[in-house]
Amino acid sequence: MASDRITIPVGGMTCAACQTAVQNALRREPGVSDASVSLMLRSATVTFDPAAGAPSRLVEAIRKTGYEAELPAPGASEMEAQAARDRDAAREYQELKYKAAWSLAVAGALMAASHWIPSSVQMAVAAAVMLGPGRMFYTRALAGLRHRVLDMSTLISLGTGVAFAYSAGATLAPAFFRVHGLGGELYYEAVATILALVLLGRALEARARQQATTALRALADLRPKTARIEREGEDTVDVPLSDVRAGDVVRVRPGERVPVDGVVLSGTGSVDESMLTGEPVPVAKTTGDSLIGGTINRAGALRYRATSIGAESVLARIGRMMREAQAERAPIQDLADRISGVFVPIVLGVAGLTFLAWAVWGAPARAASMAIAVLIIACPCAMGLAVPTAVMVATGRAARLGILIKGGDALQRASRVTHVLFDKTGTVTEGRPTVVEVTLAPETNLAADRILALAAAVEALSEHPLAEAVVRKARAAGVSMLEAKEFRSVPGGGAEALVDGAAVRVGSRAYVEGAAEVPAGPAEPSGQTLSRVYVNVEGKTVAILGLVDPLRDTAKDAVAGLVSLGIDVALLTGDNEGTAAEIARALSIGRFVAGVRPEGKLAEVRRLQAEGKVVAMVGDGVNDAPALAQADVGIAMGGGAEVALDAGDVGLLRNDPRDVATALALSRRAMGTMKQNLFWAFAYNVLAIPIAAGVLFPAFGIALSPVLASAAMALSSVSVVTNSLRLRGVRLA
Repeated sequence: MASDRITIPVGGMTCAACQTAVQNALRREPGVSDASVSLMLRSATVTFDPAAGAPSRLVEAIRKTGYEAELPAPGASEMEAQAARDRDAAREYQELKYKAAWSLAVAGALMAASHWIPSSVQMAVAAAVMLGPGRMFYTRALAGLRHRVLDMSTLISLGTGVAFAYSAGATLAPAFFRVHGLGGELYYEAVATILALVLLGRALEARARQQATTALRALADLRPKTARIEREGEDTVDVPLSDVRAGDVVRVRPGERVPVDGVVLSGTGSVDESMLTGEPVPVAKTTGDSLIGGTINRAGALRYRATSIGAESVLARIGRMMREAQAERAPIQDLADRISGVFVPIVLGVAGLTFLAWAVWGAPARAASMAIAVLIIACPCAMGLAVPTAVMVATGRAARLGILIKGGDALQRASRVTHVLFDKTGTVTEGRPTVVEVTLAPETNLAADRILALAAAVEALSEHPLAEAVVRKARAAGVSMLEAKEFRSVPGGGAEALVDGAAVRVGSRAYVEGAAEVPAGPAEPSGQTLSRVYVNVEGKTVAILGLVDPLRDTAKDAVAGLVSLGIDVALLTGDNEGTAAEIARALSIGRFVAGVRPEGKLAEVRRLQAEGKVVAMVGDGVNDAPALAQADVGIAMGGGAEVALDAGDVGLLRNDPRDVATALALSRRAMGTMKQNLFWAFAYNVLAIPIAAGVLFPAFGIALSPVLASAAMALSSVSVVTNSLRLRGVRLA
């Protein structure tokens, strides 16, 4: 079944019950395979079958639950959509801040002067707060009732509405209250203060949400507004970024941001790519090198051809991935969602029972106060924010470190990893091998240049790093490139083709000769190990090419970092036993599997999983795709524009294996924060609601006023977000 994915902005959500209502409504729609609603991002990400209906029906499903929804603007990029969301969030924060300040001022004055102000004036002032800054809660509650949705606004509206109605009755019909033995307590200042504190909490929460999305905003801010491009008959002209097209020739001066992705045509520069990779050292760029939009040209002038534009650019794709990652749910959220679905009805029931119990006890005035406190103190917001805030902050922090973690599910799985498997080439090694020797077979009558030409013709059609090394060697030797026909490759073995009428095979000895690999010779200096590629022409091995792929300077530290986390590390390589043993020894890796093809790596992942291990596979995202997909966590190494963004669950932009340990350590810290948040969110409600209902009053005389209840409710959700924000500065090494 073909599926599309769409992110729909959702307005009006205030708590976990809102999130659950929208999510359940979307999942009931025909053709929807998955729906994830984010209270933090105020959006719904839906995977659906377009054949089952247009996206507009998804918007209608959201509206039927009483919340606002609009389809994204057609043609808008993720960066533009994020900018629009940021403007809406900033406007919401400013409005909430103003309403909270106005309400607090009025509530403070009312509380300070309540003994001197006539009750009728107090009633009018409280009504002004309810119909002014607090109006949003009542309109939201009424909309929810029409659509049979109960949420936080229902509790606040009912609590303050009951308090106001009780006080109005005592003001307008005092005789009735005296005849029926009801107290004449007035809660006008409580109504105003409750609304003021709730608004203050919402404002603080909105500000915290803005802080949690700084990584997304930082990406959006990286793009310059214009680009300097060459036009026919003109030198250069500055045009809006939206007018740049693939193939345009762009110029970048020192100190300017690169406007769009491209390939250098001329000039040299030193480009700061730290905004993507976290690597502070600028990267030298010259003809043929790739450039990424949003990076900074620190020195030199560059002239380059634009390639990926708009939504296809590296920056846009990373922004889209981060957005989807931050919207994706972690499985640990399921419990909170199930409770949130029934939370408000349960609280309403508890409030009703509280009122009846205290009324029967003979304290009707206290019955009203206790019931109101129960309604106000209950906080489904904290449960809804407990997990998403931690996911959002952790994935944002990871992105600033050059690590892309693809969502809450990946984050949770990464926190449980027990075993890490490293592919060799491009992970613990530089991934750019070099041919250092060509050994001719004694019986061959072919010259070295001829053999190189034949081998390079076959390898030119292969994507393997060793194949690229053979081609580079042939070009460096000035060998004329030949044309290969009937090309065929065997992953993990090698490749073959017809070249100048001769059948040529290039690859491992097992592939070329059908024989077992021979042990490697001694290791080369400086941590280098020799790999062998065999060349077979017309059924005879004519040469052995020796290649060196240097170990990464950071590889040994990467292994040590994982071991310090209590994680078992193993090496997987297609090299022979001798080479594999030398690499493992140099990196202090205790276990290795040599001579494995892609299916062998997949089998090793499955073997460990069958033993109950949680496995992370680290590879290049291409040849290791089966193992990356099978692993509990697939970690794809990448570099700048060539990063394998779509492979695995985690992408490492810096090509630094140490980031594997960083990603797993951050995942563990994030998971710990999620558990803390959920514990305190549940514990808060489990403890606060009975106290508000007055269970401690008979024995200890402890009661909770509605005003204190509102303060506690406001602080509970703010504390959850604040606890998550600590992940922005957590030390991981």
